[in-house]
Amino acid sequence: MATNLVMTSILEKMTGKDKDYRYMATSDLLNELNKPSFKADADLEIKLSNIIIQQLDDAAGDVSGLAVKCLAPLVKKVSEAQVVEIANKLCDKLLNGKDQHRDIASIALKTIVAEVSTQSLAQSILIAVTPQLIKGITGPGKSTEIKCECLDILCDVLHKFGNLMAADHGLLLSALLSQLNSNQASVRKKTVSCIASLASSLSEDLLAKATDEVVRNLRNKGTKSELTRTNIQMIGALSRAVGYRFGPHLVDTVPVLINYCTSASENDEELREYSLQALESFLLRCPRDISSYCDEILRLSLEYLSYDPNFTDNMEEDTDDESHEEEEDDESANEYTDDEDVSWKVRRAAAKCLAALIVSRPELLSKLYEEACPKLIDRFKEREENVKMDVFNTFIELLRQTGNVTKGQNDMNELRQVGAFSVLKELVVVLPDCLAEHIGSLIPGIEKALSDKSSTSNLKIEALIFTRLVLASHSPPVFHPHIKALSGPVLSAVGERYYKVTAEALKVCGELVRVVRPDIEGFGFDFKAYVHPIYNAIMSRLTNQDQDQEVKECAISCMGLVVATFGDNLSAELPACLPVLVDRMGNEITRLTAVKAFAVIAASPLQIDLSCVLEHVIAELTAFLRKANRALRQATLGTLNSLIVAYGDKIGPSAYEIIIVELSSLISDSDLHMTALALELCCTLMADRRSSPSVGLAVRNKVLPQALTLIKSSLLQGQALSALQSFFAALVYSANTSFDVLLESLLSSAKPSPQSGGVAKQALYSIAQCVAVLCLAAGDQKCSSTVEMLTEILKDDSSSNSAKQHLALLCLGEIGRRKDLSSHAHIENIVIESFQSPFEEIKSAASYALGNIAVGNLSKYLPFILDQIDNQQKKQYLLLHSLKEVIVRQSVDKAEFQDSSVEKILKLLFNHCESDEEGVRNVVAECLGKIALIEPSKLVPALKVRTTSPTAFTRATVVIAVKYSIVERPEKIDEIIYPEISSFLMLIKDHDRHVRRAAVLALSTFAHNKPNLIKGLLPELLPLLYDQTIVKQELIRTVDLGPFKHIVDDGLELRKAAFECVDTLLDSCLDQVNPSSFIVPYLKSGLDDHYDVKMPCHLILSKLADKCPSAVLAVLDSLVDPLQKTINFKPKQDAVKQEVDRNEDMIRSALRAIASLNRISGGDCSLKFKNLMTEISKSPTLWDKYYSIKNE
Repeated sequence: MATNLVMTSILEKMTGKDKDYRYMATSDLLNELNKPSFKADADLEIKLSNIIIQQLDDAAGDVSGLAVKCLAPLVKKVSEAQVVEIANKLCDKLLNGKDQHRDIASIALKTIVAEVSTQSLAQSILIAVTPQLIKGITGPGKSTEIKCECLDILCDVLHKFGNLMAADHGLLLSALLSQLNSNQASVRKKTVSCIASLASSLSEDLLAKATDEVVRNLRNKGTKSELTRTNIQMIGALSRAVGYRFGPHLVDTVPVLINYCTSASENDEELREYSLQALESFLLRCPRDISSYCDEILRLSLEYLSYDPNFTDNMEEDTDDESHEEEEDDESANEYTDDEDVSWKVRRAAAKCLAALIVSRPELLSKLYEEACPKLIDRFKEREENVKMDVFNTFIELLRQTGNVTKGQNDMNELRQVGAFSVLKELVVVLPDCLAEHIGSLIPGIEKALSDKSSTSNLKIEALIFTRLVLASHSPPVFHPHIKALSGPVLSAVGERYYKVTAEALKVCGELVRVVRPDIEGFGFDFKAYVHPIYNAIMSRLTNQDQDQEVKECAISCMGLVVATFGDNLSAELPACLPVLVDRMGNEITRLTAVKAFAVIAASPLQIDLSCVLEHVIAELTAFLRKANRALRQATLGTLNSLIVAYGDKIGPSAYEIIIVELSSLISDSDLHMTALALELCCTLMADRRSSPSVGLAVRNKVLPQALTLIKSSLLQGQALSALQSFFAALVYSANTSFDVLLESLLSSAKPSPQSGGVAKQALYSIAQCVAVLCLAAGDQKCSSTVEMLTEILKDDSSSNSAKQHLALLCLGEIGRRKDLSSHAHIENIVIESFQSPFEEIKSAASYALGNIAVGNLSKYLPFILDQIDNQQKKQYLLLHSLKEVIVRQSVDKAEFQDSSVEKILKLLFNHCESDEEGVRNVVAECLGKIALIEPSKLVPALKVRTTSPTAFTRATVVIAVKYSIVERPEKIDEIIYPEISSFLMLIKDHDRHVRRAAVLALSTFAHNKPNLIKGLLPELLPLLYDQTIVKQELIRTVDLGPFKHIVDDGLELRKAAFECVDTLLDSCLDQVNPSSFIVPYLKSGLDDHYDVKMPCHLILSKLADKCPSAVLAVLDSLVDPLQKTINFKPKQDAVKQEVDRNEDMIRSALRAIASLNRISGGDCSLKFKNLMTEISKSPTLWDKYYSIKNE
């Protein structure tokens, strides 16, 4: 009731004569309508609707503007019928009303369309509005203004509700196509956007109809040139709207566009521009179908990149483009100016078209370098600024694509668009050391950028970043002639007011310091003149308190470098400078940087005199070991280590003890990197001959218990394990701890405790390695007695002490690897006895021990192992493992076998190639692969001969052997196997699935470790590899298990391996993979395959979205269904926990791929993908997962 009273008074005022009253009343109405509690009865609805419609015609513009705003909340608060009524009245105003009311009626209709949120209301509105809009567009005698307004509104309607209007699509399309021939340019322009909005929801038949009509218009030679331009724009708009669906129509459209481009009259620049824009759109959205036209488009883009009919370039030819770019620019700008000249639009369109070609076709990279690179560099002299930017951007895309293709150079600097420096910077990132011969011509450009009064700070930053990269990536002598010219502008930039320029300038100073004096001798370059200017510039920044944190940090780092490099020439300044650095250690913001600066100073070969601050620094650093900040503790350990190595004689043992106490708390398996650093520091402390016995005591009491706990961790590995071994050796060397006590405590740490049960397998290996290091450090006598003690444990055959025997075998293996044990009689027989043990882990430890003991004395023990393999059928697998240990060690240590041994080993291994046991075959393959590293000239021919063996197992084994022989480091096998690779990898065509899988795994290893060896074979191999990703029905069989049947898919492992191989190829050979031919159908079928196949497919999709977004965008619609199916899959009610967990992993993996797809710009042209994102955002469980993945 209260609402009605309020409303009645408002409505009365709204019809008053005073426009201010009307304005205030309309404003009150807007506030009322926006209240959530507002409700209106039927009468009030009618009154409200009528009065707002009336207000739209108000003579006062601000009143009618407010009335339009009232429509937005009104649509949501009144009945559907009322909204339709309003829409009808507005349409009537639009089509038949007065001219002055048309604009406001049009805005009002757009407001209603924007606010409609329910499907039923949308349907009602569409039935009412669509016929009237079509009438407005096609009706006879309708003015241009009415047509334009109707087209605008229809564009909004189609964009929002196109898919609800399927029944009217044919009618709409006919009406709109007829308007492409309108005489009015504004009508044609709006019709193009309208058809584009409609196109995304059209069926294939209607899309074909639209395209045919446009192509027919284009082929009609009598068409006016302005209509031709519209039709070409229409083609570009269609392809942008429907993406890859336009692919089938390229056959008709591309030749027509290319023809128009080349045959257009000289002054028809727009025609060429629109044609090139349409071709750019095809390249990005239909990469698969356009591939046959790429060469022609490349030729066209390059031709029009320099299209400038009104300008003859008669400037002096200058060989050095880069340094004189700016001057050329000025000259050319003065020589010719013509406001009528729009040829620059053609050049810009050509540059963008070329960029699209580069981005979407990595496989054409080498061709692009031959043909496009010289042309682009030549166009750096472009006279139009915005075209020059596009030329630079295109060149940057070329460099970036090179970075993607050449492995390991993906992390390019964030591009800052400041012309030439951006390009040069990318060049230095991709090809370090490429500008060595051009430094002389670059220095003036850098000087000008830094010293010129008119230079923006952006340009200065860009120039400084480039200077830093060049200094870091080229050898110092290259710069020595130019130091004088370079140091002035850089040092004056250190004094700049803008903090970003200062920070970059300080970073350049750091590089400059290294260049001026690369080593203590100084390369015959007299650096002394530069020491004090550099020192003074940095010192003024270091002592200045009120400045940005980045500047403070850069000044501290830079001063550390200056002291470490020039300290011998700064003896008078050090007492003033070092205390400032110590002071910065006391400040929480700068202490980490200061700690790192002292590490640099301590490592200096100049032995800088730190006596004035050393004690203070050590005390500060020791306190830092207690801090929570991990990075600070890490840096502190490194700095302390350097300081103790260099200045140990000046630091007292009491300081050592305090450090040791702090260290001990850092040793745990929760942070192995920190542990390794702490143990290394501990070794440094013990190795210092001046250490007092109390230091050793502190280590024994504080660090040793932690070390013995750490050694039981199953996580211990790598650097931390090496540091732990050094720690035990250091304990023995420093004679602070008795060997026997240490050995006893090590062996006893392997005993299973009642609380935690047995010790992890990894921990036993760690303990064994530490025991071996300990024995070697203690000398021969202790070592022999330990070996005796360990063999005694093995002779005691009671099965109760299996853990003891396990450890004893591992210890013997580790000692035997490092030392010849042949003085201990029959040790090999004692070890081989353990092959009879009932416990698997003891058998495996025995084979490990036997192999490692053989490494210590090959001539004695290798024949023994080979003889046993021949004669002991039952122990074959274990003995082969022993042989593998021997061979792997030899290949790592680059040792040579005797020829007779190699012959024996090979004969034996090839005999076991076709063993029925997969385990035996795998070990044989690994042995063959590792021998191939030692004796490639013998092995490669022997393996090649067996690729044609009649038995499948032999063929598979030799291919896996090749896989094991391809390691990351360069080896002599590389050049020997290079000509023979195809005979191994072409087994991907073999009729046996085991052999095919072996070939896929080998290809994967090549792609990961040595991609250059296989690049030439990929055009032939890739189709065969893709074929392995398809589900093959002949490999699926049903096994009858009585009560139920079980389906077995023998091809699953092969498909999984094939997709994983493609994943690796995307990292290392992107230029060979044509993504668009792989995504559909192969990747698409993989996304719908078994769990084990989907996972690698999701990874591949994420990678492609990142590296080849245009190829993914082109087929985005077809990828949505399998992803949607995966994220909505629900396990059965009775599913076990393992299945539920697997499904969770699968959903997260799919969401990760979806997040990558969502990052591609332009993904919104796929309606299906938009709907998928909406579905995810509406499901709370999916959205939570998606959100956490997005923020990973």
